Parts: sequence; C-alpha cells; structure tokens
Amino acid sequence: MEVKHLGKYVNDHLAGSMAAVELLSHLISSNAGTERSRFFVELRKEIVQDQVALRGLLARLGFKENMIRKGVAWLSEKFIRVKLSMEDPRGGRLAQLEKLEALALGIDGKWALWRALSTVADRVPAVGVMHLSKLEERAVEQRGQVEAVRLDAAREALAS
Repeated sequence: MEVKHLGKYVNDHLAGSMAAVELLSHLISSNAGTERSRFFVELRKEIVQDQVALRGLLARLGFKENMIRKGVAWLSEKFIRVKLSMEDPRGGRLAQLEKLEALALGIDGKWALWRALSTVADRVPAVGVMHLSKLEERAVEQRGQVEAVRLDAAREALAS
C-alpha cells in the first residue's frame, strides 16, 4: 500500500477545499443580504467541516499539510477571479455563474475523493474510522443545492 500517495491525494483535496472557501467568501460578499448569501455561508461551514476531516486523516496518516499545494490552490483561486473580473468587470451575472461552476466542479471532486477513500477503508485503518458514507451523502446534497443555484444564475446571466 502506497500510503505516501494517499497523503498527497488528501493534501490535493485539502488545498482544493481552501480555494473553495475563498471562492465562497467572495460569493458571500457579492450576494450580501440575500438568500444566496445565507446559502453560501452554510456551504462554507460544511466545507470547513470537511477540511477538519481531511486534516484529521492527514494527522492519522502521519502527514502534514503541504504548503506548496495550499499556495498553488490559493493562487489558482486568485487567477480565476482575475479572469472573471476581466470578462465581467462589475462582477456581475457571468462571473457569478462561472464561480458557481467552479464550485460545482470542486464538489464533484470532493465526492470522488470520498468514493476513492471508501475503496481503501478496509485496508487503511486511518481511513476506516471516517464516516465516509455521511461525507459522500453530504457532497451529493451540496452538489444538488449548488446546481439549483447555478441554474438560476445561468438564467440570469445568459438570458438577460
């Protein structure tokens, strides 16, 4: 069993979740006072809970958070925002749609992470103690909720 690969894989997903939290912070501020903002606040809380699960797994595996991966994720989120601000300078409807699509892709990746970890839970005790079915279920729920908001944003951005 290549546990070092597992540590790298989990670190990649932890870094991705950090980019998601940054993206959600911007979605919260750009939707201040709306129902969407409240939704994004709750989603950010859940993603932070996922980060706790990933950090716990890294600790049980004997790995530390990879600062380079975290830095790359942070920079990637900034590049996405720069790209969006160039295409939609006022941070309007198109930027909102594209941020939601990036978020949806991240949640799909998180779902894939939980599924992949499930395949080794019986052979890696550090993974076996996780509540993977609950984490997977939450990712599916999050994806469905984000999809509903994304489709609303698509109607607003593409038909106005």
